[in-house]
Amino acid sequence: MAKDKKAKAAQKKLRVAAKTEKKAAAKEKKSKSKSKNNDDSDSDEGADLDAILAQYAAAQEQFHKVTEVVQSSPPKPRSSATLIANPSDAREVLLFGGESLINGLASFSNELHVYRPHLDQWRLVTSPNSPLPRSGHAMCRGANTPSLYLFGGEFSSPRQGTFHHYNDFWQLDCAPDGREWTRLETKGPSPSARSGHRLVAHKRYILLFGGFQDTSASTRYLADLWVYDTQTFAWHEPKLSSAAAARPDARSSFSFLPHDAGAVLVGGYSRVKAAAKVGSGGKGGKASGGAGRVVMKPVVHTDSWLLRITEPPKDAPEKTPPTVRWERRKKPVNYPAPTRAGATMAHHRGRGISFGGVHDVEESEEGIDSEFFNQLWAYNVERNRFFPLGLRRPRANNASKRPAQERAKRGGRAKADEEELLRNLALIEGKDVTAATNGDAESDVSDDEAAVEKPVSYELPHPRFNAQLAVQGDTLFIYGGTFERGDREFTFDELWALDLGKMDGVKEMFRREIEDWAAAESDSESEDEDDEDEDEEGSDAEVDAEPATPAATRDEKPAEAVQQQQQQQEQDEDEEAEAPSTSANDGLPYPQPFESLRAFYARTTTDWQNIMIQKANMNASALAPDKSAKEIKKEAFEAAETRWWDVREEITVLEEERDAGGVGEVVMLGEREVGKRR
Repeated sequence: MAKDKKAKAAQKKLRVAAKTEKKAAAKEKKSKSKSKNNDDSDSDEGADLDAILAQYAAAQEQFHKVTEVVQSSPPKPRSSATLIANPSDAREVLLFGGESLINGLASFSNELHVYRPHLDQWRLVTSPNSPLPRSGHAMCRGANTPSLYLFGGEFSSPRQGTFHHYNDFWQLDCAPDGREWTRLETKGPSPSARSGHRLVAHKRYILLFGGFQDTSASTRYLADLWVYDTQTFAWHEPKLSSAAAARPDARSSFSFLPHDAGAVLVGGYSRVKAAAKVGSGGKGGKASGGAGRVVMKPVVHTDSWLLRITEPPKDAPEKTPPTVRWERRKKPVNYPAPTRAGATMAHHRGRGISFGGVHDVEESEEGIDSEFFNQLWAYNVERNRFFPLGLRRPRANNASKRPAQERAKRGGRAKADEEELLRNLALIEGKDVTAATNGDAESDVSDDEAAVEKPVSYELPHPRFNAQLAVQGDTLFIYGGTFERGDREFTFDELWALDLGKMDGVKEMFRREIEDWAAAESDSESEDEDDEDEDEEGSDAEVDAEPATPAATRDEKPAEAVQQQQQQQEQDEDEEAEAPSTSANDGLPYPQPFESLRAFYARTTTDWQNIMIQKANMNASALAPDKSAKEIKKEAFEAAETRWWDVREEITVLEEERDAGGVGEVVMLGEREVGKRR
């Protein structure tokens, strides 16, 4: 009997096990079926980003060496990439990374493209050791080395349900026979993963500030500063003393420009927490009370800061970090209005060149009304002032006028050795890329590499934000950017070039039409007509709408505190908004309207050389050998060049005034008399 009971129990266990196994199999089958059905869903939160990135790394292993292949067409459209001048070759601009959104699916790139404007040629560089695909990263050129540095960036699943931020640090050898990536491994603390940050070089240091971290559920903006020492290969996070506690607020997408003392920070974007009431009223209606909730309110920063870097004493231990201090500057004079986010800036000879941007006006929870810009501004770093830049159409009688440098040359103001010095300096400074891009006669391009002519427009490119900007020599390149029309987002697929010295139109290096652009444009026009009708019908309701209650104002205190601080700063600096005083009476040689850099130097070379000699005598010591005549002339040219660009906006205003008055180029009487005698 006991035996029968044991046999029955064993059979029962087997039946239970089989039943359990059958349920598990059915559950697994159902799970797989559900997963398969959800492949086209809007959620990919379960995506394994590590596995996806591992696949990219494995695919990269097929490259056994660095290769460079000429491409038949420009790169595919992308946003949040990096466009930067090649510090090793004045004829090249480099494009790395970026992301694109096609049919709602995001894809990322780690391609390194090389563009040669004088040949209108794109090259694709492949390497077995490249950074993984990313966007929103930061790059800068080394101050003392012909290399580029890259930090961070982000990657996401195709439907952007999950995000991954990088904290890796790379160096790129930019020489044409190099193009090799090197990952810089550091011991000790290092910056956390992020995107939207900025890098800038100062002497032996690479400076990193700000950015954000996106976890899908929330976005955290950062305000930490890191300094990388290129000699000791170590990161340092400076500890600010209580006496120097003032520092910029957390932000991303700001401008970070080199300065003789360190770096200058301008603007930026962030979102801060604010409490708001949940109202049931519609657009233009009355807000009915409701439970409080926390929202993230956007803040466009308009402040400016100087980051002062002091190197450690020579007798300090090897890994002693530099001393840093943030100094709050006044709000930049003539700051572009209205405030705008996504206005990118590139450094050019002591100033930042800014383009584009978007100003958002939040009307309701249902939508945001945005204004896009295509304005061009120059920000003078030293004087902390913005100047608007505009394009110039060529004057009708310009062809009959003789270039200023030729008149100076005929007048005997420039000697042969000075002309040779100018040519050598032009090659060193990379001016020939400008000449080649603009089809000038002087160029370092060989006979079989004739400059490619491109169509010229006297209107700036279409309004946009987050365009990629780079300056090579004196040429500004504008690549890509984003524009929104209704609920659609478009990425521009084009590259423009602008001579910052002449401002004589923008060259269309390439431009591909945007898909569905025409359809979206017609839809937008229809929507604008509907909005006008609605505005007329709802005008009375808007007049009757009650203002926000004091309670609602108090609820938004965290965000309002930031805005009130900026407004107070603007009020304290009203006197700075007056018309800018010129530098004509500061004792230094001053350019004349319509005078080229070469003509300016030829006219004032004696003055600049005397200034350099006086400076050398003041700094003379027993340990410093006397400078040669060639060294004095080189320093004199560099000082004249700095001066010419520093007052460029002032001279532009004078030139525009004379153009409006019908006055063309000014010829000095002495030059005219010399010309007659010759």
